[in-house]
Amino acid sequence: MKGAIRHLIETIGENPDREGLIKTPERMERSLTFLTSGYHMDPKKIINGAVYTEESSDMVIIRDIDLFSLCEHHMLPFYGKAHIAYIPDGKVIGLSKIPRLLEVFARRLQVQERLTNQIANTIQELIQPKGVAVVIEALHLCMAMRGVEKQNATTITSAMVGGFKLDPRTRQEFLSLIGK
Repeated sequence: MKGAIRHLIETIGENPDREGLIKTPERMERSLTFLTSGYHMDPKKIINGAVYTEESSDMVIIRDIDLFSLCEHHMLPFYGKAHIAYIPDGKVIGLSKIPRLLEVFARRLQVQERLTNQIANTIQELIQPKGVAVVIEALHLCMAMRGVEKQNATTITSAMVGGFKLDPRTRQEFLSLIGK
């Protein structure tokens, strides 16, 4: 990877031997390895048995979870907030596992639409709740820094499964609780 990055620096017209760029291939390799570490993570292992029997059937929401990912089209960052909810059906998941699950998929080359659905579908698969809702609000640097250059345009995506999809009241309760 370092050789390819060095070649990229040369191709854009820079000198990879210039003082400020000498270690850039090494730093960029470490950065890309971290930013795409989700390919080496297994959602089931992230949960690590943190699923508990619980008779609660009230909505569980974790909102305003920071997220950072890379757009698969331009490999530029997009970042924002995720709001994730589920309605237990005899099982709950350790609260810290939900943001960790988000990281599994955010640390891959992504499109926001897929990221939103991957989170919802994985929670549904792992604990089979009565419903799952995921809303992601993000700013895409591929849209802000280049192309249309709209610095304040936010993209909002949602995935609703089970009760959140079928019952407008449940969906509305979730949206009102996350401030939407």
